[in-house]
Amino acid sequence: MKTTRKYDVVIIGAGAAGLMAAIQAGSRGLKVLLIEHTDKIGEKIRISGGGRCNFTNLYASPQNFISQNPHFMKSALAGFTQHDFIKLIESHNINYHEKKLGQLFCDGSAKQIIQMLLDLCQKNHVDIKLNCHITEVSKKECFELNTDSTIYKSNSLIIASGGLAIPKIGATDFGYRVAEKFGLNIIPPRPALVPLFVSEQDKPFFSSLSGLSNDSLVTYKKTKFRENILFTHKGLSGPAILQISSYLESFDDKEISINLLPDIDLAKEFILHKNNKQTPTNYLKNHLTNRFVEKISITPEYHQSITDLKKEHLLEIAEFIHNFKVNIAGSAGYQKAEVTVGGIDTNELSSKTMVCKKVPGLHFIGEVVDVTGWLGGYNFQWAWSSGFSAGINC
Repeated sequence: MKTTRKYDVVIIGAGAAGLMAAIQAGSRGLKVLLIEHTDKIGEKIRISGGGRCNFTNLYASPQNFISQNPHFMKSALAGFTQHDFIKLIESHNINYHEKKLGQLFCDGSAKQIIQMLLDLCQKNHVDIKLNCHITEVSKKECFELNTDSTIYKSNSLIIASGGLAIPKIGATDFGYRVAEKFGLNIIPPRPALVPLFVSEQDKPFFSSLSGLSNDSLVTYKKTKFRENILFTHKGLSGPAILQISSYLESFDDKEISINLLPDIDLAKEFILHKNNKQTPTNYLKNHLTNRFVEKISITPEYHQSITDLKKEHLLEIAEFIHNFKVNIAGSAGYQKAEVTVGGIDTNELSSKTMVCKKVPGLHFIGEVVDVTGWLGGYNFQWAWSSGFSAGINC
């Protein structure tokens, strides 16, 4: 015979968003249960940022997020900002630093963030249940969650189960299945912030350059990111590539363009130094790695002096370097993706409370929603902000 336990709020998923929602709901005096299907709390927090957790970004704004509705995240981000989270960790004496581009990391360990959140859960009397597998979710007078031994009932249910990225730490499609059960629309999910693969035909070129990194401007359609790229055995990775990957609608037959020397106008330089006795190969070695330059120097023009080359040949070399085109044939998938693009359609939710318009009391927060941040702490900020919104409104 199963036992029945009643709560005001049940939250499914003890990641960043779920923990924040639990803390806020508990602070209001509500009886709160936080359920996690694995045996660990905040595992994505623990592994992020090389173990130091890139917990937010100083410049977080709605422009740093991808969604079918680019306005949806405005209310939540304004309700609990990056500065609010910074104040929270400062009040717990967690030291931090800016690495680059507004990215904030713990000086010590990501475990400090997890401990802070656990301490706040305890302070606000949040019950936490680990290794808890829900077999069925339903709603009659209230929400009912069936597990092997217990039926949990609640007036409000918050789904913070995350997306499909990094299945080895427990990612599942649970949140999408709940949404489907209640008739909600889902924007088809796909891996995001993920390394990209080239075709089998192009792999030998990229494999021969594996390990090389280069500050570059990467473009897909009208979207551009300036950071490092990294050549791999199967294609490309590095911050700029991860960023652009989130904007590819699919991972086959897509072309991206890479400006390998974004701070130099090669055409202008070649023409200004038309009397240069250097070859383009030697000139380029001043700005790019020798291995890369030697790999691309396959035509005779690269080995003739600049002064002897026709303008059209110099312009062709400049065009190749500034508009290095790469055909994308695939990605490393959810195994290597940092987050998921797509998820619960934001048209189904209130932007202020994260509650479903069709199902009173049912909230979706964090990565399971069709809101995806850039690389650099933005996805954690969405977790804190959306969790806060649901926690104070459930």
